[in-house]
Amino acid sequence: MTEKAFDRRMLEALVCPVTQGGLDYDAERQELVSRNARLAFPIRDGIPVMLIDEARSLDA
Repeated sequence: MTEKAFDRRMLEALVCPVTQGGLDYDAERQELVSRNARLAFPIRDGIPVMLIDEARSLDA
């Protein structure tokens, strides 16, 4: 099964659920990064998982 690609146009509509700020796309890790919240949200099968409980802390 091949992984679906993330559509970068989604970045225009998506915001961090914590800060309501913009997100950066990390293609290597397949994550959307909120620098202000210090969180990285995973992208699974091309779909961003914008749940705080699923996010990885950047402080670790």
